[in-house]
Amino acid sequence: MKNVALGCLLVLLGACSKLATPPTAKMIPHETEEFGTKRVDNYHWMRLSDEQKNSETPDAQTQDVVAYLNEENKFAGQYLDPHQKLQDSLYDEMVARIAQDDESVPYNANGYEYTTKFEAGKDYPMYYRKALAEAAEAELLLDVNALAEGQNYCGVGAISVSPDNKKLAYGTDYVSRRIYNVYFKNLETGEQIADSLIGTAGPVAWAGDNEHIYYLMKDPQTLRNDKIYRHKLGAPQSEDKLMYHEKDETFNLGLGKTSDQKYIVAGAMQTLSSEFHYIPTDDVTGEFIVFAPREADHEYEIDHMNGTFYVKTNRDGAQNYKLMTAKAGNTTPDKWKTLIPARKDAMIEGIALFNDYLVVNERVDGLLSLRVINEKDKKDYYISFPDSSYTAYIGVNREPDTDVLRYNYTSMLTPSSVIDFNMKTGESDVKKVTDVPGYNRDDYESERIWATVTDGTLVPIDVIYKKGFEKNGEAPFLLYAYGSYGNSMDPGFSSSIFSLLDRGYGYGLAHIRGGSEMGRQWYEDGKLLNKMNTFTDFNDCAQYLIDEDYTNSDNLFAKGGSAGGLLMGACINLQPELYKGVIANVPFVDVVSTMLDETIPLTTFEWDEWGDPRKEEYYNYMLSYSPYDNVEAKDYPNMLVTTGYWDSQVQYWEPAKWVAKLREHKTDDNLLLFKCDMESGHGGASGRFNRLKQTAMEFAFIISLTEPNSES
Repeated sequence: MKNVALGCLLVLLGACSKLATPPTAKMIPHETEEFGTKRVDNYHWMRLSDEQKNSETPDAQTQDVVAYLNEENKFAGQYLDPHQKLQDSLYDEMVARIAQDDESVPYNANGYEYTTKFEAGKDYPMYYRKALAEAAEAELLLDVNALAEGQNYCGVGAISVSPDNKKLAYGTDYVSRRIYNVYFKNLETGEQIADSLIGTAGPVAWAGDNEHIYYLMKDPQTLRNDKIYRHKLGAPQSEDKLMYHEKDETFNLGLGKTSDQKYIVAGAMQTLSSEFHYIPTDDVTGEFIVFAPREADHEYEIDHMNGTFYVKTNRDGAQNYKLMTAKAGNTTPDKWKTLIPARKDAMIEGIALFNDYLVVNERVDGLLSLRVINEKDKKDYYISFPDSSYTAYIGVNREPDTDVLRYNYTSMLTPSSVIDFNMKTGESDVKKVTDVPGYNRDDYESERIWATVTDGTLVPIDVIYKKGFEKNGEAPFLLYAYGSYGNSMDPGFSSSIFSLLDRGYGYGLAHIRGGSEMGRQWYEDGKLLNKMNTFTDFNDCAQYLIDEDYTNSDNLFAKGGSAGGLLMGACINLQPELYKGVIANVPFVDVVSTMLDETIPLTTFEWDEWGDPRKEEYYNYMLSYSPYDNVEAKDYPNMLVTTGYWDSQVQYWEPAKWVAKLREHKTDDNLLLFKCDMESGHGGASGRFNRLKQTAMEFAFIISLTEPNSES
């Protein structure tokens, strides 16, 4: 082992040019042509169908693909395994910052108090409840640790108690494809009910009779949520009534209930349009009612309280959304009434409904705020927060007849906190600040800085480092971003990142265009034919950190996952010299091929995000940045690429092909490591501790490149 570690160290010191010969994937040309442009994909053969992956007798192609993935894992191990001691140290540090015994703040719903607990040494939660009307003992609803026994992966969803509090529905996913089998438990006896729903998408909603349940199904090939059924407990699933079938392949379905539990809601959504249907919870024989028919470029969401529907909508040019109201049976848009007009300087994110108050989660100047409106006198005010950069969002509020708002608060310096705010008196009651053993806030500093990017736009970056961090251009630094789907990466607390900060690293979160941090226009400026802004923003943020002496290109690392993995691939094709190393998790890198293939999961309803490459303008633009298509003969940074064999969001073959093509073309001797978890999917390993092993591996990769003499 010492000789292996020494050999690894010699590699880092330059005494040895490279590791043992990396895997060489076979090349089988696969030619396609669109709009007169020919593309040759030498690694198309790596793509397997679900049938091939699930077959008990793998065919020759499956054997070849698995053999290649195993070779890559083995090759990565040659570098990573000698650093196992460092990985173990990092893992132990991260675990030590997690309270072994932990319990959520209880919330009340329908006469019960609900909590979630973790026990020492256990990876998964345990769900409890206790009756409010009597001095009852806490009742164990579900122990996910028991469900996970003997499983390599365990995902649990669809946890829902019936309106009469006597039955529990829950779903399990043991493959990490986000396909759940739903089971039922009799809470009076503790026994399982002899019934199940196989192959659901996860979400369920109980009808008011406690015997019917609505559930969501996926298309088995595309994994698009496309059907909603109504099931009667005890009846065969084959006899379930199809309540809604979304035939438009660009729309995806969601299922839930309104805040007052009076309506079951089905939402059909795409990037630029939405349509909601509702049915009274107590109606177990009726059909869904259309709230407002879908229209191009009209996005809306609905909720209900005290006989009024609340509608968040971008109708009539309300780019940052406005809030309107409507009545059941009279919900056509021309009957809606404006409650909160749209503003250019504030974007409505969400609302919480109470009998006497309305709370609006607004995004102002790149930060989330909480606006409280008294429904009686219409007076309003904003809750104040202690940090200059933070995240505040509405928490679990299941009881409308109260003056107390529960919200969650966090910042880069503040662990996740649960706060009860009295909307009448303005008093705050901090119910919980997540316990982080060994953490001292006073040891660290955080700041929000603004990078001026290529077109003059100011892009915010949240930065954190340990006090004493010198801005002399020499410190190592990790920069993270996402930048797609309008998803905002708000500043929050990460206990794992302190393993880098305590070693002198800085960490930054770049709020690049493609998210919605600065409002809806921020998103519009980073999608479709503006997508290149996302990539140049990130590189410009990296350059800003270098110019301002936070780091230098020999010590700067970048990380992104999924669409953020696409970001990584595009950025290093544009300016590879900016980075010492890059970590790309489950990266969406073969953009053109995937968006051209309607059979691949999640493709069709993402055309409004990336563009429809069946149209020449979008095809050519997409081709200009697609990481896989733009790999060329040049030097690339050190790279660690990860994926999951069972990934349902970004199929494993995208990063596999990308790595093979990089190996074929890159002209450097830098590291290119590829790890494919053969047991997991898009979200990686399950369990609160197990998932930290990958983080420890990633940090060890970074540390080994900046500190060649680090323990290994």
